[in-house]
Amino acid sequence: MVAPVRRCATYADVLAAPRHLVAEVIAGELRLSPRPAGPHALVASVLGLELGPPFHRGRGGPGGWILLYEPELHLGAEIVVPDLAGWRRERLPAVTAAPYFELAPDWLCEVLSPSTEKSDRAEKLAIYAAAGVGHAWLINPRARTLEVLRRQGTQWLTVGVHKDDDRVRAEPFDAIELDLAVLWADLAPTP
Repeated sequence: MVAPVRRCATYADVLAAPRHLVAEVIAGELRLSPRPAGPHALVASVLGLELGPPFHRGRGGPGGWILLYEPELHLGAEIVVPDLAGWRRERLPAVTAAPYFELAPDWLCEVLSPSTEKSDRAEKLAIYAAAGVGHAWLINPRARTLEVLRRQGTQWLTVGVHKDDDRVRAEPFDAIELDLAVLWADLAPTP
């Protein structure tokens, strides 16, 4: 018996996906995942609020970045949606009306959830490294950890793992001290 030929997913499949799901194309396969749950959404939002003033706007920090929530990235044949991404303004001086970005960000953050952690770590990090993303953060709201990664060639070097109420200077945003306690401050205690 001959196996059926598998059709690679395309951008048309992403556009046809239900709006209440996050649609990505990884290794030619359409991946659908639910919108982020409360802890995931909270941590991503608070991180954006912490980084935005000093880096996006230059208030209390060096500025020089464009930071976006859940941008759709078209990195070669892969279509991925990190939780947060940032481009240095010298590489992306302004955001156009295009519905997605083909320019890889300089930094991105994935907030890990039980349904996406395996793909975030085992598949998406490899895609990001191959595309030339320089820095990645992995945040786990359940474990209350921040992993800081720097790309070296096509691999990721773990620069640091921070937890709980640590105060850190995490590259590429090490111009400010980030108090991790603010990321989890509004999370209900885990049972």
